[in-house]
Amino acid sequence: MEFDRLLTPSRLRILAALVPHEGLVFSDLRAASGLGDGNLHVHAAKLAAAGYVALRKRRRNGRQVTEFRITDTGLEALRLLSREIDALLAGRGSVPEPKRPRRGDDSQVWST
Repeated sequence: MEFDRLLTPSRLRILAALVPHEGLVFSDLRAASGLGDGNLHVHAAKLAAAGYVALRKRRRNGRQVTEFRITDTGLEALRLLSREIDALLAGRGSVPEPKRPRRGDDSQVWST
């Protein structure tokens, strides 16, 4: 199982903030995601380049603002990630087993 490497925690916060909205301007997305200006700008640009987020410049109160909207591709990426996590939790995914000490090695671990 290979998770989408584009979906880092910060980018997931952006996508999650956009899901319930038709679109959010930068300042509203910053508040909803909890990210700072620089991080939001960089991560939103990567999501836009991948087609997960659409950007639109528009005028609001005489000022130009950037509006962000999650795309169908972005929604599908979230759905796929959700299915992969569900499969892991249900025991159907392939996660490497943690290494356990071999039996009989206890004396080496606890010896002084």
